[in-house]
Amino acid sequence: MSTRAQIRFATREEGVTFSEHPEKFHAQFYKHSDGYPEGLGVDIAESLLDSEKLTNWEIEYLDTKHSDLDYIYYIWQTPGKTTWISIFKYVVLDTEFDFNSEYEWDCIFVGEPQKLLDKYKQNTNTNG
Repeated sequence: MSTRAQIRFATREEGVTFSEHPEKFHAQFYKHSDGYPEGLGVDIAESLLDSEKLTNWEIEYLDTKHSDLDYIYYIWQTPGKTTWISIFKYVVLDTEFDFNSEYEWDCIFVGEPQKLLDKYKQNTNTNG
């Protein structure tokens, strides 16, 4: 099963909090697999910090909606300000999922790219 995600680029604006979905964003991409924070989140942070290339993203129309997403990422940018990232996870509120289940988007991360790496990048040195 794939871990699907949308990546949206939003402008940092006064009065718009990073922990809520913004009403406006100016670019949107889709990633069909590996959309979890330890995969896609780390890739985004490394790209911002080290110019690592990103692969396997599909550009989408701004009004494209998916019914099977697991995550939505917002990359908040404005010239002269630091870049921030928000991650929202799809959460089913009912104990037994069916197509009538209640759900919501839970904000699981807000911060700068290095903070995302500190939280989600797995330690790969020999000491674990």
